[in-house]
Amino acid sequence: MSPDVDLTVLKPGRHALRDRFLSLDSRLFEFAADQNWPYAERILPRLSRSANHGLLWFATGAVIAASSTPRARRAAVRGLASLSLASLTINTLGKRSVRRPRPVLDPVPLVRQLKRQPITTSFPSGHAASAAAFATGVALESPAWGLVVAPIAWSVALSRVYTGVHFPSDVLAGAALGAGAAFAVRGMVPTRDRVVPPARPRTDVPALTEGEGLVVVANMGAGTVDRVHTLLDLLPRAELVECEPADVRAELGKAAARARVLGVCGGDGTVNTAAEVALRHGLPLAVLPGGTLNHFAYDLGVENERDLSRAVQRGEAVLVDVGRFSCDGQQGLFLNTCSLGVYPELVRERDRVSPRVGAWPAGVLAALRVLRSERHPLHAEVAGRKHPLWLLFAGNGTYHRMGLAPARRLNLADGVLDVRVVHGGRRPALRLLAAAVAGPLTRSPAHAAVQVGRLHLTGVTPGALLAYDGEVTEVGGEVTLEKLPEALTVYRPLSGS
Repeated sequence: MSPDVDLTVLKPGRHALRDRFLSLDSRLFEFAADQNWPYAERILPRLSRSANHGLLWFATGAVIAASSTPRARRAAVRGLASLSLASLTINTLGKRSVRRPRPVLDPVPLVRQLKRQPITTSFPSGHAASAAAFATGVALESPAWGLVVAPIAWSVALSRVYTGVHFPSDVLAGAALGAGAAFAVRGMVPTRDRVVPPARPRTDVPALTEGEGLVVVANMGAGTVDRVHTLLDLLPRAELVECEPADVRAELGKAAARARVLGVCGGDGTVNTAAEVALRHGLPLAVLPGGTLNHFAYDLGVENERDLSRAVQRGEAVLVDVGRFSCDGQQGLFLNTCSLGVYPELVRERDRVSPRVGAWPAGVLAALRVLRSERHPLHAEVAGRKHPLWLLFAGNGTYHRMGLAPARRLNLADGVLDVRVVHGGRRPALRLLAAAVAGPLTRSPAHAAVQVGRLHLTGVTPGALLAYDGEVTEVGGEVTLEKLPEALTVYRPLSGS
């Protein structure tokens, strides 16, 4: 007997439409019980049991994530997030809203029946909801992996009727709820294809059919340089230069002297260096993401070697803005962000500690040390009075918050710097968290935002740290941040190509 079924509750009165539907549901259940599909009696009960508590989907998600492509990892995470939301909804609302008893097992052959019968109510099917949620979530991020997962999800849903533990309507309702959960997750965290920036302004570049004239410099310290070898399979006449991090700038300069198109594989710091060399030599840039975060490549719409290969072979490219900072004759470029204040100090502290404890522990330790300090790293002068600041952030282009997802740029050639300021005060960790949650909103008392084409700072403390695309340098006195509109030509696949 199910503990969720209260047999003391009076049965509802007769209702013609409902009774007709329940009768049809029962006949479909009996029809399924009469079927004898080859191999189903050995496969479907085992498959049904493997999906208990979502174990099958967690294992499938691990397999998908192990493929080591960014889209596959996102698909696995999205599938499991959708599954979690569907399971939460089923267990808190679904099972307790409609207290329907399980089907009578008499028509179902004993060989198909599960060894341990479920004791919860029948409507809706939690297994079908989990299967549909995971499969739909994966497919929304990666249609290719969705095609792989869909037959497994369909089989799990079918197995619940075949083994006699659910009516067909239970499975259909569960599947609909699961798919709805996946779309709800997409509403909170949009898939990447929904936030790809517009392919403009377009520009003419060489179409390198087999990659002839493309020289790719790969940073061996990035950890994912193997992607370049896959790119060379697609562009067999391209040239590859592999080098250590300390030699990247020199090798990029040599490559630019003989290339029609300068290619680079590495993290955002490596791409920043390549952009500087490409601008100096007047060359278009081809970026293959090879770092940890790859903000510029992903915001550009280039995720993998196939995206880049398609753009290079078809001659598809756009113009993008470049940010520039200058201070006492010192200049530098930034493709993503530039910041002063607590964040550069955190980066410097993290880089100092990471050789001893590793990257992630170093980041945590650096945050604890920097945010615990009561010293304000910046001061701004307004109307003759100085005001303390924790952080000044300038993005190369406007960053938009997409649901609960991290902020993304939808336009890499909008001509503005997205300037954010976190005001000073006590408890810097709470203020920075409040500013992060506020995102682009300007009503947070700890946070202010403005979009400008140029920003001039005076009275910056000598030796203050400035971070740009993951690199850190020292500045002081007067610092100018400005945009170079549509200065860099970059290959990217155009929409619909």
